[in-house]
Amino acid sequence: MRPEAVFTMENGAVIRVLLMPESAPNAVSSFICAARRGVYDGHAIERIVPGSWIDLSYSAFHRKDAMYLLPKEYDLHPEIEPLSPDAGTMCMGGYGDLGLAGCEVFFPLRACPEFKGVYPVLGKVLEGMEELRRIEKVKTVPVTDFPITGVEINRPVEPQRIRSCRVDTGGAVWPEPVRAEGKELPPCWKA
Repeated sequence: MRPEAVFTMENGAVIRVLLMPESAPNAVSSFICAARRGVYDGHAIERIVPGSWIDLSYSAFHRKDAMYLLPKEYDLHPEIEPLSPDAGTMCMGGYGDLGLAGCEVFFPLRACPEFKGVYPVLGKVLEGMEELRRIEKVKTVPVTDFPITGVEINRPVEPQRIRSCRVDTGGAVWPEPVRAEGKELPPCWKA
């Protein structure tokens, strides 16, 4: 059985994601461990780029226990053929040469071939695309003090809050992820 994640939004909508450890084992481990620690619970989505993606966070959820990086998935697992990040998938975000975000996931709203092999696809949306499309259309304002140049950041005017994120692993135990050691953290992760 593949594990499933269920994001329940504050408005009651559900986004159900089939996790795919065969495609991104370390990213899946990180996501499951973060969900079990409650990293996603009560968090308001921080970034919407209409027509492109919805990022849950770019601040490591303002939590010290979420401020860690992962090695690039396909450096750890060169035998895995990366999947294409398309609408209807969930991917692990990242910070270029620093590595992958520890638990910052995003939902592509279009085909993103430029991300294939860079940001691993760790899940497939089974239910809730209509909620993601609703969130895509909420009113946003630009974030002008983002410390990384050239990145479009729009935050929702009305917070789009995740009430909870629960993962069903069917009783399977998931290991802690392999973390990147000795890396400088992204400048947008201010505690």
